[in-house]
Amino acid sequence: MNVLVTAGPTREPIDPVRYLSNRSSGKMGYALAHAFAHEGHRVLLISGPTSQPLPDHVDYLPVTTAAEMHQAVSRHIGRMDIAIFAAAVADYTPVHAEPQKIKKTGDRLTLELVRTPDILGSARGAFGFTGTLVGFAAETEALEENARKKLASKGCDLVIANDVSKPGIGFDSDRNEVLLVYPDQSVALPAEDKVHLANHLAEAILELAAGKADR
Repeated sequence: MNVLVTAGPTREPIDPVRYLSNRSSGKMGYALAHAFAHEGHRVLLISGPTSQPLPDHVDYLPVTTAAEMHQAVSRHIGRMDIAIFAAAVADYTPVHAEPQKIKKTGDRLTLELVRTPDILGSARGAFGFTGTLVGFAAETEALEENARKKLASKGCDLVIANDVSKPGIGFDSDRNEVLLVYPDQSVALPAEDKVHLANHLAEAILELAAGKADR
């Protein structure tokens, strides 16, 4: 199968030396790309800036901003059977990036932000993707409720949710604990390292894709 995986954070420039970003390490997305490639699937990894080693036998497309990731996904998703959106894409970006470094002057600095393109939300509509669509939901409260809202609003076949407020899992950690939220059920997976968890997730996603193809 052809599999697209997004991973890592995005960086939204404020000036030439500063940017808005988040704590995503990219480990989960990279582990998923490796798991699918190891099983012989053709994988395109679209990644924001990370320090993760590139998995073997994976096509790699680096991006920096949310707008760049949106453009890259729109260009390639049409030939995919499975699309997995594991990247932690910035929700907002500065309206204007200053061409020179902002000097420290007053006691306060106000940034005007605008929403970034909704990449996952564009998959079914603007991009016309009909394959198996998997989103991630990093939450700090109401885990299943928020994940199920995302499942419905984005047209996903599966949302993989994790509580990033829990210490030792999630962002910038080697371990994760997730809840698989399907349209008709939710399945909790125990905490384990992201490499092993990725193998279980790949198996679940491939099973989902096979069932979708049979319908």
